[in-house]
Amino acid sequence: MKKILLLLLMLGFVFSGVMAQSGKKSHYLKPTNFQKKVTTLISGKSRSYYSLDAEQPSVINLVGPGKLRVITRGRFIPKEGDKIAYEILYTVDGGEKVNVRFRGVERSKNATYKNGSLGVPGRSEDFEIELGRGNHTVEFTLVGNEISVAARYSLTPTKEKKKDWIAFCPMLPSEPVDLISREETINYYRFSMEKPLKVEINGPTELRVLTRIENHNHMRGRIHYRLQVKENDEIINTYQLSSRRSEITVYKNDNELIPGKGCEFVIDVPKGRHIYEILPLDKDKSTVLGRILLPKKDVKLEK
Repeated sequence: MKKILLLLLMLGFVFSGVMAQSGKKSHYLKPTNFQKKVTTLISGKSRSYYSLDAEQPSVINLVGPGKLRVITRGRFIPKEGDKIAYEILYTVDGGEKVNVRFRGVERSKNATYKNGSLGVPGRSEDFEIELGRGNHTVEFTLVGNEISVAARYSLTPTKEKKKDWIAFCPMLPSEPVDLISREETINYYRFSMEKPLKVEINGPTELRVLTRIENHNHMRGRIHYRLQVKENDEIINTYQLSSRRSEITVYKNDNELIPGKGCEFVIDVPKGRHIYEILPLDKDKSTVLGRILLPKKDVKLEK
């Protein structure tokens, strides 16, 4: 009897794990800027793709961790041959450009355009981008305009290994600001374009950077802002973030300002000693609050 109960318990754990994995559903994303839609019928079902351009990037903003699947279709026009080729460039958070090439793409046998005058869709070609935790900006451009290409973007959340994080102080001078969230006081640091947030750290490790835009009482709606990470005047990453006024967090000693909801990104720190600068890029925006966290296991690197 005990063996049967043990077996049932083990099966229950396995089933729970499978269900947890299957619960991570994919969802489709729209570009935030360039949204020239190309409606494509696949086996009679309508699907929205978005045109890629050689000059104006298509920008996808998302929160990781997750896998971003990029499904592309080149377009055949009547005079073209049996196969086409095209290339796509993408960057993650303003980093290095990655080139993805597709060769020998044939016409699709089960897809058509809703607007039949566009021609014939090519066979779908896709690739995946793995993204860590935090906010990410992924930009896509087409190499050349000889072949028209449209893309569809699907994000599947992934589970990140649990880590214990502790607060890490930036370099002086820094202006501390106390916020209260759910009756707990949390320390942030105010920074601006003129007075960036600086941090000195030993690698290899990660820096988890939490930021909140500072809102005046009259501000409404969603506020977009950009942050840049630099080392020795070299740009490491650029982040495009978006936030609303926080509904649960307030300033401890200031009634004139309202903090935005938190956004975050993670800096991968290679081996050695590094000094990073984090600064906002928008001259028309107010100051930003920042909080830096370090994995607890890496505290020994700073001793």
